Amino acid sequence: MLMPKRVKRRRVHRGRMTGKCTKGNTIAYGEYALVAMEPAWIKSNQIEAARVAMTRFIKRGGKVWIDIFPHKPITKKPADSRMGSGKGSVEYWVAVVKPGRVMFEMSGIDEAIAKEAMRLAAHKLPIKTKFVKKSDMVKNTTEGDAE
Repeated sequence: MLMPKRVKRRRVHRGRMTGKCTKGNTIAYGEYALVAMEPAWIKSNQIEAARVAMTRFIKRGGKVWIDIFPHKPITKKPADSRMGSGKGSVEYWVAVVKPGRVMFEMSGIDEAIAKEAMRLAAHKLPIKTKFVKKSDMVKNTTEGDAE
């Protein structure tokens, strides 16, 4: 599972997921990408399951990049524990994902294979996603700047 090697503060506040993604919303490495359409916490095991689904389908051809990392610790108190006595221990790690965030990138394979691999990965994630190409994303960003 993905998790930070070391952290300064082991237990953090929940935070909010309002608004759209401002960083990490462009394709940086590959030709194709899987983009989030809604906000969510993506667990480290969900990221790993999506990665495995993609790499198995492309039979280790091409290259896959994971653009999200689970930095946020989520705590849970044990069942049947009384109120008080502090915050619970860390249960799992999540990546905070907002709409527009590029989560996975891929290159070195043709579009049909990439699309199917991304579809299989999307089934492992708890949110709606969309498949985008770098060429389409460049057109969209230039059109948005002109307005």
